[in-house]
Amino acid sequence: MEAATNMVELGALVGDRARAAMLAALMGGQALTATELASIAGVSKSTASDHLGKLEGARLVRFDKLGRFSYYRIASPLVARMLESLMVVAAIELPPRFCPQSAHDRQLRFARTCYDHLAGRLGVAITQSMIERKLLALSDDGGELTERGEAFLQASGIALSLQTSGSRCFCRPCLDWSERQFHIAGRLGSGIWHHCLDNDWLARIKGTRAVDLTASGHREIPRLFEIDLSAIVNAT
Repeated sequence: MEAATNMVELGALVGDRARAAMLAALMGGQALTATELASIAGVSKSTASDHLGKLEGARLVRFDKLGRFSYYRIASPLVARMLESLMVVAAIELPPRFCPQSAHDRQLRFARTCYDHLAGRLGVAITQSMIERKLLALSDDGGELTERGEAFLQASGIALSLQTSGSRCFCRPCLDWSERQFHIAGRLGSGIWHHCLDNDWLARIKGTRAVDLTASGHREIPRLFEIDLSAIVNAT
């Protein structure tokens, strides 16, 4: 009964439209202020603070104080994984609703952050290429680099987080809600995303989870991951 009660409380927290908008925004992986989250959710700052207090009390978000500002982020990879699963179910399992695709939708479907890893057509293409090149062996519940994959990672300079304990796995498949195929999550997925970001191959689009290719990204990402970028860009 306690587990069922907790599920009801969790569902009520996540099910509120304003709180859902805030959590979806934080799934971009960046820490955001209450003012930024209020704007995203379309509520006043005082209302946003109330919502964030409830989410923080339920350990769904945490905040870091920097000067006079508090920056909120998803509390843990476990919470992020739960939210990822909800997004997939919402996109794939629920009856579809007609909604004209906007420029923002197209940006999200091309490339976006999914907590701390790369998603969208670009993330899926990188994953498929690594599997086809036998750099990565991916199963339903995990994945590991082959010897060729380890050599590729070392040669490319992709660095992985040192965190090896707790809820942070090395690699796992994450079902992409827009592509309905897998992209890479875990420390490996995070390492690939940060490598592209740190080298200025990808740039965040302000106010959204979408990311875009830079001029150097157009050259270097297809070269490193051996993907057909034109097919990804021109896909509908």
